[in-house]
Amino acid sequence: MPGSHKMDKQRDSLPPGTEIDCYLIMKLVASGGFSLIYLAEDEDTQDEVIIKEFLPKKLARRGEYNNVEVIESKQLDNYHRSLQLFYQEVKVLASLRHPNIVQVRGFFLEHNTGYLVMDHERGKNLASYIKKRSGGLSTRFIMTVFPPILDALSLIHSKNLLHLDIKPSNIHLRTGGNPLLLDFGAVHELQEKKSRNGRVVTTGFSPVEQYYQSGNVGPWSDVYAIGASMRACLDGKAPPSAIERHAKDKLKPASRVYRRRYPGFLLDAIDWAMEIEYEKRPQNAGEFLTALNQNPREIRRDPLSDELRAS
Repeated sequence: MPGSHKMDKQRDSLPPGTEIDCYLIMKLVASGGFSLIYLAEDEDTQDEVIIKEFLPKKLARRGEYNNVEVIESKQLDNYHRSLQLFYQEVKVLASLRHPNIVQVRGFFLEHNTGYLVMDHERGKNLASYIKKRSGGLSTRFIMTVFPPILDALSLIHSKNLLHLDIKPSNIHLRTGGNPLLLDFGAVHELQEKKSRNGRVVTTGFSPVEQYYQSGNVGPWSDVYAIGASMRACLDGKAPPSAIERHAKDKLKPASRVYRRRYPGFLLDAIDWAMEIEYEKRPQNAGEFLTALNQNPREIRRDPLSDELRAS
């Protein structure tokens, strides 16, 4: 389900066939800076599930009997704090019930670490799909994928939370294009005046305010990331980084580049969401969704868009 990353040989994953809680590990499907992600089977129901194992690259490694151990003892407090944040992600996800947000099945502690269990949904990742098709995705496709994601994001914002890591690799396309928003590892409560140590930043998709500790992040920050993900559907690649754009904006407006290929309302909405200064963007997902839905030409939201039929 999540996009595969380069596997790291130093961080031994649980071998296929490992039994953990009531699950049987089938294979490693992705690895990130803080976790390893597996496809597994629920031995009680025979359902396929996704299991996210907390294993922060810089703090811990696999020891004997599959246990996770801290690399240096002085990092123990840091490790436990990070594990607490991982648990926070689970609580946030479990509280968000929405058809376009990945569903949590459970959480358990074992091997000195935590495991998040989620539904496994067949389909493909938006990032790999954009790359495979080199952009140029249709209006119908974009209007099939992004309004439901914005609706999910609207729920997140209504709970005073921010996602802060929206990008095509965190959008999963189920069969027929019905999308799913993934990876709530960077989720952030708006009440927190102090940011966590180091914000998650993805070049091309994170807005300028996310790069700075003092930056004013808010629902408008997620809106930028959605706009940039939509722009990637047109361009076939990530936009330039917000830092580059802030210094000298060389990104031509979508409304100028694509005016002959896409309806104006869609291009204007993308440009609005990608304004460098946050005050100029839609201030939350709901406002952006309203702009997208006020299209003069009714786009038939066919769940089986042409692209998805062909792929």
